Amino acid sequence: MKIDAKTVCADLKKIREQRPLVHSITNYVVMNSTANALLSLGASPVMAHAEEEMEDMVAIASALVINIGTLSKNWIIAMHKAMQVASEKNIPIILDPVGAGATKYRTDTVHALINNIRPSVIRGNASEIMAVHRAEDSQTKGVDSTHSSQSALEAAKQLAKKFDCVVSISGETDIIIGRDGIVEVHNGNKLMPLVTGLGCTASVITAAFCAVNDDYLSASTHAMALMGICGENAAKKSHGPGSMQMNFIDELYNINDNTIINSLKLET
Repeated sequence: MKIDAKTVCADLKKIREQRPLVHSITNYVVMNSTANALLSLGASPVMAHAEEEMEDMVAIASALVINIGTLSKNWIIAMHKAMQVASEKNIPIILDPVGAGATKYRTDTVHALINNIRPSVIRGNASEIMAVHRAEDSQTKGVDSTHSSQSALEAAKQLAKKFDCVVSISGETDIIIGRDGIVEVHNGNKLMPLVTGLGCTASVITAAFCAVNDDYLSASTHAMALMGICGENAAKKSHGPGSMQMNFIDELYNINDNTIINSLKLET
């Protein structure tokens, strides 16, 4: 396994050349921001949630994101259907267990989804990952983490082994776990958690990278590295969360190989 600035750049080039279609069943709060993030990166977004069109929509997608941020009965049915179709067609599935651990309904929904169809990547904050693992001490405060990424490491390892998938923990240090090893990404900025939807953005960016690279550990690491670098550079131009959100989208659009090579902070 080789993950470095050159491999990040290579996958970014593939995304911009191939413009993969990322289908997201996601929450109302982030639809606009995650769609804009994908467009700025060079991918194409679609956000459909009607059960009746799941088979057709997933079939034309290059990756599927399941985000449980704003749950409803009909959406859960559509999520199961979408994951089934994606699995049959070997399309990568990125599961974002937003707020898992906050309510029993939310946590039970995640467990039902992943026990029915194995995701390619589970991406969330530390508290969410621990809740998915059913850690007794896991608790979320709304959608915010009450744990550090390091505290979720053991839970993530066990999830990765149980479901033979990659687990990506976001935090001050992002930790990505797969069968071939563990990678830490040390890029990022303290303003990022203050912008609504950047965690959900990390999931759709992960999906875009998985669409062009079937080594999901590498793809997930590349995505989190790009998120962190763009966050760092956006923060330098920002006066607060509002301008940070705008500048982050611009950084996704403008990021280039030189910026990645000069900024990447990885530990394997």
